[in-house]
Parts: sequence; structure tokens; C-alpha cells
Amino acid sequence: MEANELHKESDKYSLTGRVFQRLRTDILVGKYANNEEMKENTIATDLGVSRTPVREALRQLELEGLVKIIPNRGAFVNGITEKDIQDIYVIRSYLEGVSARWACENMTEEALNELEEIIYLTDYHIQKKNAEQIVELDSKFHEAIYKASSSRILDHVLTDFHQYVQRVRKKSLSDFERAKMSNQEHKVIVEAIRNKNADEAERLAHEHIIQTIFSHTTRGL
Repeated sequence: MEANELHKESDKYSLTGRVFQRLRTDILVGKYANNEEMKENTIATDLGVSRTPVREALRQLELEGLVKIIPNRGAFVNGITEKDIQDIYVIRSYLEGVSARWACENMTEEALNELEEIIYLTDYHIQKKNAEQIVELDSKFHEAIYKASSSRILDHVLTDFHQYVQRVRKKSLSDFERAKMSNQEHKVIVEAIRNKNADEAERLAHEHIIQTIFSHTTRGL
């Protein structure tokens, strides 16, 4: 394969990747209704790309279970069901615990200071009732712990789970009382990690996600 062809191939896959991420996010935030058809021509026009990267992105989404492609009919949204959300949170509660446990062994002073700064900023935005910033900081908090676990696999799986439930997270954290409780839970997790108390860090991280499930169930988000 010639160098320019390699370049074109690389460009094609990076473009497909960008289209995939965009469509994946649109599905997860509820832009598309369940069972809605995702029309290649419309998507290609909206994104300013050809149909090829759209078709390839839809195939990737089918592998993830977010889209169902029916021959001679088209691609239709599977979406995330209530059971999917419950399953993700239960599985995530255990993996978050493992992540916090491993973070005790690998967390640097710089990373701990970053977590404490995130907590401080979250408190500020809760007082100001800035829901968007609260959700963004919540993501940064969890991602910092995933990274500190020093497990590429765990980081990848938990980041994916985090994205899958982002619509629920946004609704949950827009309840400022729940956001305040969540940030308090973050504080005690960081304290356990700073003290290298792996058992406590794991327990607290697990319970933090369980509280989110409880909040989701009782509020019907």
C-alpha cells in the first residue's frame, strides 16, 4: 500500500471513529427515540460526510447493541432500557470499588490534590446551581480514579459505563440535594484513598454507586 493510500485509510478510520462517537453520544443522551430509524443520507448530510463512514459507524453501533440493522429496511435504535441502566449501575458499583482499591496503591500526591480541587469546585457550582459544570466535574472525579487504578482495561470499561448512563447522571445531579450528597461521598472516598485504606475506599466507592441507583429508582429518573 502506497504512503498516500495509508494516509487516506487512516483518515477514513479516524472519520468513521468521529462519526461513531457522535452518533453514540446522540443515542445515549436521547436525541434518537427507541426504534427510530437512523437514515444514512440524513445523518451524512447533517454531519457533512459521505454515507461510507456513516454506514461503518452504524455497523460498530450494532456491535455495541445500540443499533439493530435490518436487511433491506435500515438501521434502528435499540437504545438503553431501564433494565440496562440498573444492570450497568450494579456492575459498575463493584468495578468502582475495585478501581478505588487499586487507586490506593497508585495515587500520587498530585492526583489527590486534583481530586480535592474537583470536590472544592463542585461545592462552588452546587451553591451556584450550575448543573452542567457539576456533571462535568463528576466525570472528571471518576475518570481521575479510573486513571489512578493503573488498569487500562478497568479504565476503558468504567469510562464506557459512565457514558452509557450519562442521561441518568445529568438528571440525578441536577437535583442539587443529591449532588451535594454525592460530593460528600466523593470527599470520604478521597480521604480513604489518601490514608491508603483500601478496604474502606472500596466499600465507600461501591456504596456511592449504590446510592445513585437508589436515587434513580426512588425519583424515577
